[in-house]
Amino acid sequence: MDTLARKIEIALFFSCGARAIVAPQAGGDIRVINPYDAEVGGADSAARFQMMAQTAADAIVSADPGGTIVFWNGAAEKMFGYSADAALGQALTLLMPERYREPHRQGFARYLQSGTAHLIGGTVEVHGLTREGHEFPIELSLSVWNGTQGPCFTAIIRDISARKMIEMALQQKTAELEKANLAKDHFLARMSHELRTPLNAIIGFTGTLLMQLHGPLTHEQVAKLNTIKASAKHLLSLINDILNVAEIGSGTVALHPEPISCSDILAEVAASLRPEALKKGLLFEVAPMPQDIQVHTDRRILSQILSHLANNAIKYTEQGQVGICCNRRKENAQHYVDISISDSGIGIAPEDQRRLFQAFTQVDTSNTRRHGGVGLGLHLSRELATLIGGVIRVQSEFGRGSTFTLTLAEHLP
Repeated sequence: MDTLARKIEIALFFSCGARAIVAPQAGGDIRVINPYDAEVGGADSAARFQMMAQTAADAIVSADPGGTIVFWNGAAEKMFGYSADAALGQALTLLMPERYREPHRQGFARYLQSGTAHLIGGTVEVHGLTREGHEFPIELSLSVWNGTQGPCFTAIIRDISARKMIEMALQQKTAELEKANLAKDHFLARMSHELRTPLNAIIGFTGTLLMQLHGPLTHEQVAKLNTIKASAKHLLSLINDILNVAEIGSGTVALHPEPISCSDILAEVAASLRPEALKKGLLFEVAPMPQDIQVHTDRRILSQILSHLANNAIKYTEQGQVGICCNRRKENAQHYVDISISDSGIGIAPEDQRRLFQAFTQVDTSNTRRHGGVGLGLHLSRELATLIGGVIRVQSEFGRGSTFTLTLAEHLP
């Protein structure tokens, strides 16, 4: 509720069997005083409070201990359609849809008997009823004051029809977007075979030609075929990433967990990526580790995560080294395995680390142009890690390198 409305609420005067106004006290307490009391300015103060209430944008309605309307401002007249003459003296139930009236009577009686209230002092969203019988959503703040003949009630009411229409439109649009996104994910998941097959054929036939089984090739022909093969592999990798994201989104990824030796799978990842590191003149090492460290997870997904992280390390390291290590640790009686991939590359600035795992995002556009990619690798890695119950953390210092760590529960035979 805005400040003006709150001031009106605590300063409103109303007729509760005697002329009275409400004045705030030190510490937030409220007392009811005579409007002609010199301490608050007498009749001038009463007139000023009356003017504030009448010019308020929200409807202000007060009722006496019997639930009869005794104050009705101009905003209430516009909102509900009743003039002050028509509303004053009527029961508050006049403004409520039928389904609210009996619970209102019961709550009113309960408060008068025991002082227990469910709505007083807070803000709730309910429906009001206009003179023409039209229901509309309202935001209602209800307070109680001690009048000379008992508790008097003041409600500040705001018409929230426009807000509700916007909320409904947003909810509908969100549902439509979620439905469209799910349909897109299902479509891409179904199209995975059709998209991958032609590229695999191009790669396969190019490899066959490079083997020169049908006759020798010139140096220029070999170079062009290698370019075709490399480009096809790069395109296949991008398509695989996009399709994997779609499969995760559509919930169609099937997991096949099994006991996996960490030393074995890290050796496989290193064997596949070491040639690329050596081509750039980088030292690529896997630190010694106990042979008995195991995890129980999907082998294909684990290999994919580690390959993405190691490939990124190589891509963004121009000189120095890339290293992989694996350690076990115990925390709160749970055994974990940390697989870390470190590099001496360009590093990541602290302000960029917050958006590091967002889809189709790379932290530096100049690096994007120089190194290529569409910014899906880290996003996909984190999504896959979540899928198998893992967590990926990053530690990085700009200009000095990064360490990405995948944590999984250790498999104890």
